[in-house]
Amino acid sequence: MYVGFIGLGVMGQPMALNLARAGTRLVVWNRTPERCEALRAVDAEVAADAAGVFHRAATVFLMLADEEAVDAVLGRGTPEFARRVAGHAVVHMGTTSAAYSHGLQEDIRAAGGHYVEAPVSGSRVPAERGELVGMLAGDDDALATVRPLLTAMCRETFACGAVPGALLLKFSVNLFLITLVTGLAEAFHFAERHGLDQHLLRDVLDAGPMASAVSRGKGPKLLERDFSVQAAAADVLKNNRLIAEAARTAELASPLLDVCHALYDETVQQGHGDEDMVAVLGALEARTAKGRRC
Repeated sequence: MYVGFIGLGVMGQPMALNLARAGTRLVVWNRTPERCEALRAVDAEVAADAAGVFHRAATVFLMLADEEAVDAVLGRGTPEFARRVAGHAVVHMGTTSAAYSHGLQEDIRAAGGHYVEAPVSGSRVPAERGELVGMLAGDDDALATVRPLLTAMCRETFACGAVPGALLLKFSVNLFLITLVTGLAEAFHFAERHGLDQHLLRDVLDAGPMASAVSRGKGPKLLERDFSVQAAAADVLKNNRLIAEAARTAELASPLLDVCHALYDETVQQGHGDEDMVAVLGALEARTAKGRRC
């Protein structure tokens, strides 16, 4: 039985490669065909279109950019939708609003399919190493099928109850990540403006109790002004917006998130949306240059 994978972007391609290298019979499709060539090289089958993936595979992973892309791939709102999802387990791994995911589950169930919400924590490098952390919610039978497949992509997975529990947990994790990386960027900006040795800052951070995989990964990028993408600033802005919307829905305060939201919006407006999230450093520098204190 084939497993399907649709969406071979910065995260999706290494995730699918790890599935294929683990011996999974994989059929893939991507809107940009050249992204499929790396999968073809490891003997994955490349479908002519999204419908071809659903024709060959009973379980289909979707690692897509946004809600519109998911709807388009599934043919949602058209007669094709039921033909694609009936009898299939659809595994939604991208980041969308919690309300969208809940509605998608209802539609897939009504069409005779099964639904799993499976967002992951981690960026490009953990994806390449198969060291993502998976969060799972959805139909029990489908979860039992999907969870073993995730071992090729994730070092650990966690059950999160009913949909949209997995996405809401990812939002909680990403809220911490966004504020953490923004704080790290501000610390390097503070040190630089005071004429301090930023190498020394990195070494002290690495030696102390605040050290983490995130600080050890992002610190050198800030030090070298290496903005090559691991987690794109535009994607961080999208995540930030979704988390802020969930916070507003729950009527809770999110002051740190709101400041980060503004900073990442400024980062994208400056033309750095395709660069790594540490490019938020530029937004901080621009505010300093303009004399803005908040």
